[in-house]
Amino acid sequence: MADIAAVPLTPASPPRGTLARAERFVWLTARVLEQRLFARHFRDGAAGPVETALEAYRNDDGGYGHALEPALRGPASLPAHTARALLVLDAVGRCDARRAEDVCRYLTSVSTAEGALPAVGTLASGGGAARLPGSLSATAPVVGLLHRNEVWHPWLFRATDFCRQAVESLEAARPGDVEAAVLFLDHAPDRTRAEAAAGRLGRLVRRERLVVLDPDGSGHAPGAFPHDYARTPDSLARAWFTDAETERSLDALAAAQQDDGGWPARRLPGAPELTPGALLESRCIATIEALRTLTAYGRLV
Repeated sequence: MADIAAVPLTPASPPRGTLARAERFVWLTARVLEQRLFARHFRDGAAGPVETALEAYRNDDGGYGHALEPALRGPASLPAHTARALLVLDAVGRCDARRAEDVCRYLTSVSTAEGALPAVGTLASGGGAARLPGSLSATAPVVGLLHRNEVWHPWLFRATDFCRQAVESLEAARPGDVEAAVLFLDHAPDRTRAEAAAGRLGRLVRRERLVVLDPDGSGHAPGAFPHDYARTPDSLARAWFTDAETERSLDALAAAQQDDGGWPARRLPGAPELTPGALLESRCIATIEALRTLTAYGRLV
């Protein structure tokens, strides 16, 4: 691992290059967890320190809280925090059976009878999860990540069926629903069925203009960019877009890096308005995600 202590935090002039500028932003503003993640992904850091930093957010019920997902404050376990924890564990190869068992125990306790997780923020007031409707955007990413790591648990069977039915019945979707659906379909166990569902979903995205295909055009429809759906070249969503559309999308992602080296925060669907502190923490997460997407496509310089 590079000697990060040698990184100048107050240089006479800002560093040049996408990664160097982002690195300075992370060291100046990020929580310990995101600093360790940055080091793991881009400076040959070890996975252990990432898992140690994440442990501070874990609760006795197997879930995660303490504003791990910055938009949702407070110590209580919430599905959105637990989804963020799974993303971190998956990113560093530590989503093992022992950890997954604890997570699934928590998810079972807050899911509906169908195995679906409630929407973001709905548990914050202390309401009972079993009385709340399930949400595809909350459930699908979690289920997809668990399948990616070959986890098997009784809750996962019910949650998988919920996601399949919800994805295959999507008609008036929002970008957040589609992004969640892709995370599920990319790792769902029935690949033939997943590929068929992905093809239908891609046609829906284009028909309903849920994607910005020309970032430089005026008056484009509100929606995500191709890279928001296809985070990596091997995603099923990559087939939805031409090479030219994907390249324009990645150009827009690279150009979104701000003067301080970070990327703008992405607002979690259904979450409250970000406070200044939560906004900064969310920007650090968005910065690492942007760098990983650019890396996956060979575009990081």
